[in-house]
Amino acid sequence: MMDLTEIKAAARKAAFARRKEAHARNLPGVAGHLAEVLAGYRGVPLAGYMPIRTEIDPLPVMAEAAAHGPVGVPVIEGEAMPLKFSRWQPDGPMRDGPFGARVPEMDDFFEPEIVVVPLVAFDSKGGRLGYGGGFYDRTLELLRSKRATLAIGFAFDAQEAEDLPLEPTDQPLDMMVTESRVLQFDR
Repeated sequence: MMDLTEIKAAARKAAFARRKEAHARNLPGVAGHLAEVLAGYRGVPLAGYMPIRTEIDPLPVMAEAAAHGPVGVPVIEGEAMPLKFSRWQPDGPMRDGPFGARVPEMDDFFEPEIVVVPLVAFDSKGGRLGYGGGFYDRTLELLRSKRATLAIGFAFDAQEAEDLPLEPTDQPLDMMVTESRVLQFDR
């Protein structure tokens, strides 16, 4: 019988394969629904992410949002620590960060009220499977302890899974946005 670590590893492997196929299709306008959702939150402090490997790309929507308010990207400060978010501007100077994601050259930290969350897999109830470091779970828990914080998962439809191996420490999503739909979850 597999333990939870093995179950999560198998779920991640399957989801990475589905994500890779979806990314390879290179469909235009995959962030259209994300743009529509975020248009209703103009000026609200927002965190996106710098896409790596086969992650769905939020950068066009982040650039649009940056014209109306602060937009940040995650900065990993250390293992088992919450993320911090540094102010990002389109075409602003960047440096290499951990795990291949670029971060702003100069740190200008702020706390977002909306976090667009990258993920490996999601389910129809707002569960998400991340990369295994727990960074977003710790971060969302911290932000939500201070104020209402909207967590929006962003992924390809192909990343949906039925039975995610979730733990009590996993922070749920409030909304899930894909290239074809928007799912909202009651909390």
